[in-house]
Amino acid sequence: MDENQELTERFDQLNQALKDNDIQGFREAFLDLHIYEQGQFYQSLEADDRQIVYTYLSPKELADMFDVIEEDDENMVDYLSEMRPAYAATMLAEMYTDNAVDLLNTLDKKQTAKYLSLMTAEAASEIKELLHYEDETAGSLMTTEFVSIVANQTVRSAMYVLKNAADVAETIYYIYVVDTDNKLVGVISLRDLIINDEDTMIADILNERVMSVHVGDDQEDVAQTFRDYDFLALPVTDYDDHLLGIVTVDDIIDVIDDEAASDYSGLAGVNVEEVSENPIKASSRRLPWLITLLFLGMATASLISHYEELVSEASILAVFISLITGTAGNAGTQSLAVAVRRLAINDDKENSFMKTVVGEVLTGLFTGAITGLTIFAIVAVWKQNPILGFVIGMAMMCAITVANLAGSLIPMLMDKLGFDPAVASGPFITTLSDLTSVLIYFNIASLFMNYFIQ
Repeated sequence: MDENQELTERFDQLNQALKDNDIQGFREAFLDLHIYEQGQFYQSLEADDRQIVYTYLSPKELADMFDVIEEDDENMVDYLSEMRPAYAATMLAEMYTDNAVDLLNTLDKKQTAKYLSLMTAEAASEIKELLHYEDETAGSLMTTEFVSIVANQTVRSAMYVLKNAADVAETIYYIYVVDTDNKLVGVISLRDLIINDEDTMIADILNERVMSVHVGDDQEDVAQTFRDYDFLALPVTDYDDHLLGIVTVDDIIDVIDDEAASDYSGLAGVNVEEVSENPIKASSRRLPWLITLLFLGMATASLISHYEELVSEASILAVFISLITGTAGNAGTQSLAVAVRRLAINDDKENSFMKTVVGEVLTGLFTGAITGLTIFAIVAVWKQNPILGFVIGMAMMCAITVANLAGSLIPMLMDKLGFDPAVASGPFITTLSDLTSVLIYFNIASLFMNYFIQ
C-alpha cells in the first residue's frame, strides 16, 4: 500500500469517527497523524465537521496544527471566525508567537484587538511586541521563543535552563549567550553542551563570532544570509545589539517560496498563486495588465500602419513581421529572467549594473548574429533573394540585441528606483520588443527597397 492510499484510508477513518461521534477513536487517529497531515485533514472538512473537531480537540492540540498551516490561506479568517472567540484566542496564545502574529496580520484591527483582549496578559504582551514590526522584515519573521544563557555559568546550569525552556522554544539547536544587559555576545550549539564537561564555563566554549540580522532587515536579505551560511536559525538584534528574537529556517523556506511566487507573478504579469475557480474573479485580476498591454500593442499596430505604403510595395515584408517580433520578444524575456535572478542573488548591485548590461548586450549581439545568419540562409534559399535574407537577418540581429538590452536594463533601473524588478513582466517586455522590432525592421527594409520589390 503506498503512502497516499494509506493517508486516504486514515482520513476515511477519521471522517467515520466524526459521523459516529466517536471522540476517543477520533482523537487517537488524529493525534497519531503528523501535524502537516492533521492540517490537510482539517482543511478538507466542511464547516459543520470542523465545529465538531473544536469540541474534540483542545486549543493547544489545534495550535500545533495551525503552526504548520500557511497563514496566507484564504480560508484562515473563516477558520478563526467559526470558533468561539475564547477558544480561538487560547489557540492563538498556544501557537508559536511568530506564527500567531502572521495569522493575526490577516485580520482587521478590531478582530485582532478582540483576540488579544481574551488572552492572558503575558501571551498578549509577547504578540503585541511583534505586531508593530514592519511586514516582510526580520522583526515580522522572528519568534521570541528561544533559549538564551549568560557566559558566567557552567554547562550544568546551562543544561538546566535548556531543559526548562525546551518545551516552549521553537528550536534548541542554537543557544544564544547574552550579557547582563541582554546584548548578544556569542552562541553555543546543543552539541557543544553535550560534549563538554558539566563544570566547564560557558565563557570558555562559546563562539564569539556570532552572525545576526537587524530587526529592520528585509526578509530577502535574511533569506540570503541563511542560504549563504546554511543556518538553522539566526538571532535578531536591535541597533544596540540587544537580542530580541530569532528567525528559524522554516520561516525562511516560506519567505523563499513567497519571493519566488512573487517573481513568477511579475514575470508572467499575473498572480500565479491565484486559486479562485471563479472565472469572473480571475478575469478581474488579469484584465488590468492585459488592457495596459493592449494599448501598448496598439502603438505597435500604429507603427505598422505608418509603414503601410512600404508593405504595399513589398508585400513579402509582412511575412516576416511575426517571426522577428516573436524571436526578439523571447530573447527579451530570457534577458529579463536572468536580470531579475541576478538582482535577487547579487549583493554588489552597484558594481554589477554595467557588467550585467554590457554582458547582456554582448550576449544579444552574439545570439542575434547567429540567429540572423541562420534566417539569412533560410530566406536567401527559400525566396531566392539574398538581399531580402540580409534585411531579415540584420533586423533579427538588431531586434534581439535591443530586446536583450531592454530585458536587462529595465528591471535594474526599477530596482534602483526602489520598485520590485519582477514587475517588469515578461508580457511587458515582449510587447515593448514588438514595438522596437517593427521600428528596426521597417527602417532597415526601407534602405533596401529597390532590391526586393515584388
